[in-house]
Amino acid sequence: MAEPYVDESYVAVSPDPYREWASRLPGALVWTRTAVPGDSAPVLPDGCMDLLWTEGRLFVAGPDTRAYVSEAPGGTRFAGVRFFPGTAPAYLGVPAHELRDRRVDLADLWSAGAVRRLTERVDAAADPAAALEALAVARSDDVDPPDPWVRGAVAELSAGRSVASVAEAVGWSERQLHRRARGVFGYGPKTLARILRLQRALVLARDGVPLADTAVRAGFADQAHLARDVRELAGAPLGQLLRR
Repeated sequence: MAEPYVDESYVAVSPDPYREWASRLPGALVWTRTAVPGDSAPVLPDGCMDLLWTEGRLFVAGPDTRAYVSEAPGGTRFAGVRFFPGTAPAYLGVPAHELRDRRVDLADLWSAGAVRRLTERVDAAADPAAALEALAVARSDDVDPPDPWVRGAVAELSAGRSVASVAEAVGWSERQLHRRARGVFGYGPKTLARILRLQRALVLARDGVPLADTAVRAGFADQAHLARDVRELAGAPLGQLLRR
């Protein structure tokens, strides 16, 4: 099974020059993208949060519950660090639910003066992606690590386990798990499970698995259930996403 944090759906639906590679931060990815004129391909929910740079700006993409379409002019360069689901709040110092479905300037979360200096540093770097990753790595040295239960919960939900079984595994009630999940994922475990299930389906469908089989293998009740979830979370039919 593919790692759930790898946003392969973005590669599948976007014509942009996009590259990604493993970060020095455990489980994270570094990526770069150059916007294409007229592009309207969506970035799909994947359970992750990103620290992003574009010239003159550092900002954060919070956890999405629906497709996000960037309106950046063609030629705009981006670099990002995509954190493993549930780990970004430990680095950013803000609960994930406060950033849900939002793009927020880093200066709104950290000291404006410090962010201005960091932005200038990344702007001036020969390799902005490397400079942005170095910023994230340095930050990780100054904060407590993410809660240790997060990775296990993501793995269990990604494998199709029920919320009740995940709560039992970590020794909490479902209500306690929901409350803690909002802080690190931005939403409850049922929403995260739904998003990870969508990602499983996208991987299978891209690999040529028939949609009826994709639905069953990804954990949907049937193909109609898959179609409803894709439309709700991605804003477009699965076939349209795959054609892009």
